[in-house]
Amino acid sequence: MTARTTTYREALRAAHREALERDARVFIMGEDVGKYGGSYAVTKGFFDEFGPERIRDTPLSELAFVGIGVGAALGGQRPIVEIMTVNFSLLALDQIVNTAATVRHMSGGQFSVPIVIRMATGAGRQLAAQHSHSLEVWYAHVPGIRVLAPATLEDARGMLWPALEDPDPVVMFEHAQLYNLEGELADPAPVVDIERAAVRRRGRDLSVVTYGGSLPRVNEAVNALAQQGIDAEVIDLRVLRPLDWDTIVASVRKTHRVLVVDEGWRTCSLAAEIITGLIERAFYDLDAPPARVCSEEVPMPYPKHLEDAALPMPPKIVAAACRVCGTAA
Repeated sequence: MTARTTTYREALRAAHREALERDARVFIMGEDVGKYGGSYAVTKGFFDEFGPERIRDTPLSELAFVGIGVGAALGGQRPIVEIMTVNFSLLALDQIVNTAATVRHMSGGQFSVPIVIRMATGAGRQLAAQHSHSLEVWYAHVPGIRVLAPATLEDARGMLWPALEDPDPVVMFEHAQLYNLEGELADPAPVVDIERAAVRRRGRDLSVVTYGGSLPRVNEAVNALAQQGIDAEVIDLRVLRPLDWDTIVASVRKTHRVLVVDEGWRTCSLAAEIITGLIERAFYDLDAPPARVCSEEVPMPYPKHLEDAALPMPPKIVAAACRVCGTAA
């Protein structure tokens, strides 16, 4: 096995090319995925390589083209539907929540919807409120779908194929600030488990639970904490529904303290669900109250200094971790 330098974007492109080559039922559809190459260049060059039947540009109507994808999946195809940003996915909630997520249940198991719906999420690029929110918890709330959040090159490369093999709908969130992330990726790419969370760093003093675009910020914060003598363990959820409680609880039972970092808003957040679940499962293992760092409860600002102030940036994470551990930041 060798390793090569690549980016998160290129890892996604490689995953899509592999899927198109492995299974003739796979096709990609969405706004600007064809000749333009995708809003984030993930499908760049695919229109010429695979043709208009398999790389399909769609009208600017999320409700319509996600519905077409659901129909294609019911008809035996394996569609990958790209939505430009999570904010725009709200226009397709009826197709995702009322149709794709319910078909298996309402048909008594006779039908399924093997569709993968990808979308960019998150802030940090000064695109203001209508293009910058983290609404992953909205989808993680819904039975009948699997929700993935690849935060590393390995997961960007390896999650797509097992998602396409899932007989039920899969929603995949790609944080927009990760597309240019660069690093080493094994060749051949490792197999990725879309059932389990990943322990990204071992530690003894504190469990920091996060996902998606917050992982690099957590890693930066954890490095700073190490300089203060706090040895933090980092849990990357990766799978937001269903949550891997075994991995989360095992970490907290080892460290006895937990901090959850979630770019979503604090109220009714995924962080709130994780903390509640830990209280139910591991209350007597905790030596301090659980804590969370989330985005401020405002529409995402446009000015860079206000955007940074609204997000769970490393200084906030460090300060919260020190409070949980009972030390000065």
